[in-house]
Amino acid sequence: MAKRDYYEVLGVSKSAEAKEIKKSYRKIAMKFHPDKNPGDSAAEEKFKEAAEAYEVLSDADKKARYDRYGHAGVSGNAGGFSGGRGGMTMDDIFSQFGDIFGEGGSPFDSFFGGGGGGRGQARARGQKGSNLRIKVALTLEEIATGVKKKIKVNKLVQAEGVKYQTCDYCSGSGYVRQVKSTFLGQMQTTSACPKCGGAGQSISERPKGADADGLKRQEEIIELEIPAGVEDGMQLSMRGKGNAGKNGGPAGDLLINIEEKTHEHFSRDGKNIVYDMFLNFADAALGTSIEVPTLENNVKVKIPAGTQAGKIFRLRGKGMPSVQSYGTGDQLINVNIWTPKKLNKEEEALMEKLRDMPNFKPSPGKEEKGFFERMKDYFQ
Repeated sequence: MAKRDYYEVLGVSKSAEAKEIKKSYRKIAMKFHPDKNPGDSAAEEKFKEAAEAYEVLSDADKKARYDRYGHAGVSGNAGGFSGGRGGMTMDDIFSQFGDIFGEGGSPFDSFFGGGGGGRGQARARGQKGSNLRIKVALTLEEIATGVKKKIKVNKLVQAEGVKYQTCDYCSGSGYVRQVKSTFLGQMQTTSACPKCGGAGQSISERPKGADADGLKRQEEIIELEIPAGVEDGMQLSMRGKGNAGKNGGPAGDLLINIEEKTHEHFSRDGKNIVYDMFLNFADAALGTSIEVPTLENNVKVKIPAGTQAGKIFRLRGKGMPSVQSYGTGDQLINVNIWTPKKLNKEEEALMEKLRDMPNFKPSPGKEEKGFFERMKDYFQ
C-alpha cells in the first residue's frame, strides 16, 4: 500500500513551523499511544506512521529532501534504506522521540504506575550512535538503471569482550521513580538514574583498543543498492549502518550523498538528457541521416533538408527514469551548425560563389521574426 503524505499524516501544511509540527505529532502520538490502546494493532500502526512522518518533517535536511523528491528523497528500497514503517520499532521511536512524552518514554507513567516502563528502560539504557556520511559518484549509465556498489566504511562497532556490571542504585533499570504528594494526591514521576546517567550499567572490563564506551573503529564492507533516477545532490540513508550506539543503544544511520559524474556526450536536465549534435553546412542544407549515441546504444536520426541551428529533435523514452517511478524522460538533440575555421583555395572559391546566391543570403523572414516572438514570450 502506498505511503500517505507525511503532511497529511500529521495534519499540517507544508508551511508549518517546527513548533506546530511537534505539537501536532504529540497530539496524534498521545491519541494512538500503545499504553492507551493495548492490543490495538491499528492504533500501533498509526502511532508508527506518525513517528515516521515526524522523523522526517522535524529534521530540516530530511524535510527539504522530502519537499523536493517526495518519499524517495528520504527512503530507498529493499536494499535497506530507511523510511518504511516496518523498519522503525517501538524502541526506535522512544529512543529518538522520548522527550515528546517525558523522561520515562510514556505519558502514562505518572498515572498508571509506569505502564510504559519497559520502553522507558529501553530508552534509558542506550544512546543512539552518530550518523556517517559518504559520497558516491555515479555515471549517467549507472543512474539510468540503478546500481549495486560495495564500499568500505570505517566505523565505530561494539568491541568483542566488553563486560558490563549492573548499576546498584537503579538495579539496572536506568531510571528511578519518585512519589510526591500534591493537592491531587500522590503523583509518581520517572527520571534518569543519577548514578549511571540512565545507562543502567557501566563497563567493568574492556579489551585493548576499546574506548570508554566499549567501542572501537573497524572497517566494514557495505553493499549499497542505489535506485534508478537519483540526482546530483540527493541524499539517501541506510538505517542502522552508522556508528554503534552507546550502552546497547541503536546504531546511527549511513547517509549517502549522490554525486553525478560529468558525461562525455550528455548533460542532464531533470529526467531529460541533452546531446549536442554538430552538423556541417551541407548536411543541414541538404538533409541527411546521422547516427547519435544514447545511454543504451546508437540510433539513426533523420535530418530534414533546411534544418536550422537551434533545432531540437526528441527521442522519446531515451532519457532518465524518475526516482519516484513516474515515467522516463527523453533525449533532446540540440542541433549546432559547424563552421570550418580554415579553408583551402578551392573551398574559398566555392564559398564565394555561394555567398552571392539568393538562397544563401539571410533576410528578416519568418525564422527571425519567430525568434523574436519567442524571446518576447520568454521574458513575459
